[in-house]
Amino acid sequence: MSSKNMENALFQLKFTAKQLQRNAKKCQKDETAEKNKLKKAIQQGNTEGAKIYASNAIRKKNEALNFLRLSSRIDAVASRVQTAVTMRSVSKSMGTLVKGMDKAMKSMNLEQISAIMDKFESQFEDLDVQTQVMEGSMGQTTTLTTPQEEVDSLMQQVADEHGLELNMELPGASNHILTGDKEQDLLTERLAKLRNS
Repeated sequence: MSSKNMENALFQLKFTAKQLQRNAKKCQKDETAEKNKLKKAIQQGNTEGAKIYASNAIRKKNEALNFLRLSSRIDAVASRVQTAVTMRSVSKSMGTLVKGMDKAMKSMNLEQISAIMDKFESQFEDLDVQTQVMEGSMGQTTTLTTPQEEVDSLMQQVADEHGLELNMELPGASNHILTGDKEQDLLTERLAKLRNS
């Protein structure tokens, strides 16, 4: 791949990553809107509507995470391409530097040798920065799970945050057998949240 093509590919990768980040932000806004509708539905005692809005909010949250994850992967690839582009320019520069070094060494001009070494070191510093950016991007992968309980949990959370009573038996609530202490802790925590809101 020519340097020109690599630079074009790099531009496309960066552009795509930015677009995905914009899409993620839009999904986050949509998630907030769905949570607001969920709150209203709970206030109005509209359990069916609440389930739909909770489900939509979770879907939007997951879409946002998927966009962010893909953007992170593209960033990582862009960093590799950037490193390759930098390596090519480093290789060219080093060829020139080595020729300059030969001349400087023959004349033993310490000032020239020092200047050439400064250039040499700055080339490697650029490369180090590129490598660190790439490693940072690679480390930003997250896992995603979407269990059904999230819908019920989100509905309960929104109800608690706004001091609302959720007028429904949460499906599966009877399946969760809590120990006395744990149940007491959860009730105390919910009560504290209600008092603070």
